[in-house]
Amino acid sequence: MTAHILVIDDDPVQRRLLKNMIERSGYVAHMAENGRAGLDLLDRKGGLINVILLDLMMPEMNGSAFLEALAERENTIPVIVQTGQGGIETVVMAMRAGAFDFVVKPVSPERLNAAVSNALKVDQREGRSRSGRRHRTETVHFDDIVSASPEMLRVIELGRRAAQSNIPVVLEGESGVGKEMVARAVQAGSDRAHKPFVTVNCGAIPHNLVESILFGHEKGAFTGATERHTGKFMEADGGTLFLDEIGDLPLEVQVKLLRAVQQGEIETIGARFPQKVNVRLISATNRDLINEVREGRFREDLYYRLNVFPITIPALRKRKEDVPVLVRAFVQRFAGEQKLARPLGVSAGAMALLTAYDWPGNIRQLENAIFRAVVLSEGAELTAADFPQIAAQVPGYGLAEDGAVTWDAVELRSAEPASESRLPNVYPDFRPSESVDTASGPDNAISSIDKGGNVRKLADVEEELIRFALKFYHGQMSQVARKLGIGRSTLYRKLKDYGIDPDDPLKEAA
Repeated sequence: MTAHILVIDDDPVQRRLLKNMIERSGYVAHMAENGRAGLDLLDRKGGLINVILLDLMMPEMNGSAFLEALAERENTIPVIVQTGQGGIETVVMAMRAGAFDFVVKPVSPERLNAAVSNALKVDQREGRSRSGRRHRTETVHFDDIVSASPEMLRVIELGRRAAQSNIPVVLEGESGVGKEMVARAVQAGSDRAHKPFVTVNCGAIPHNLVESILFGHEKGAFTGATERHTGKFMEADGGTLFLDEIGDLPLEVQVKLLRAVQQGEIETIGARFPQKVNVRLISATNRDLINEVREGRFREDLYYRLNVFPITIPALRKRKEDVPVLVRAFVQRFAGEQKLARPLGVSAGAMALLTAYDWPGNIRQLENAIFRAVVLSEGAELTAADFPQIAAQVPGYGLAEDGAVTWDAVELRSAEPASESRLPNVYPDFRPSESVDTASGPDNAISSIDKGGNVRKLADVEEELIRFALKFYHGQMSQVARKLGIGRSTLYRKLKDYGIDPDDPLKEAA
């Protein structure tokens, strides 16, 4: 299959020279005059592009900003940077930002061909996985969201309700928890399912370009506007616009966004009249927007317009019971994409290690770790030794000289499932904390008599028992509710009534 090369360079003469070199080598060349045009072309033809040849020094959006935007989109297409000015520091910075290789202008056909050939080898190794991921992000349904935790099931339930209306939705949660996936599921479950779904990462756009990207501009509207640009609102007309990291929007753009939400019309830069748009708005943020309002960084009126239907997605460390489910789902998916000749399992030791880790990057980090392990796997199952970077960050785990992962000096590289006594206490059905005395006796007893010799109030005994259970089961709400014989909603109500902090159950209410 013929490879497709995207050339991003602001110099038309250089673009023409590179196009000739690329086509002489038997490849197909695509041209873009700056980073922003390159991103737009990737949005339209991203599935075709195998390698990107990127100039670093360009107006409007330079090569460094393009690499940052590419990283935000988790796009793994190999990038070869080219530069005609600047020292080695510039090249090093580009390589750290994710570039695969670099060439210096004027580049010879031989050097360019060698760089492209090496990049294509990398693209071919990862292409199947990237294609599979891209296919899945196009249409996501709530049934595609894998979860075993009540918190996430509640998120799915709220998402289904939100899909039945057109009210604005705000998805709150840390980076990597799956906000865009929930947004796509809301779109797929609504009457706009077959309409455009347009995403904008507000944090990845230079502030001076945000207004143009969102609302568009007319030809000649400002210096450098050599042609008319259709904004994201018009692209999403009739469908859904997903504004990721909306807390990064400049205040002056928030004013125009408020008008678009209130009146359903946008003001294109340089246009004489506003335009009507029919857009379902879903926003996402990893910030506390109400705090941003207090600090004056987010408009209060816009906050209340957008925050009609808030959905908070919990961090992965708050729902550890999801880790085994997600691990098995990712292993199955990536094994299929890599077309492995054998079924691939996960050892008990590996599952214990993955569940012990707190995953600061949440589901995105877990997915990438599983993908790497599957690609490099050689046995019939993944073991703890396949996750050395994770093991190095979990207390109690270590690396032996031969690369095997150990837990308290017990090797976990064996393909056979380790016995329960050899595994750390990290499974969703958490065992008692060592800090709690599980033996019978006065240290483990809840007193029935108060200091005055009277029978204690039932509410006081219940509060103490709940605090003890939270400490005993490490704050795992499902386990606490099950052992106390009450529902989770009842448990949460009692926590609120008694002023109990589930993260610190022994702390007295203020």
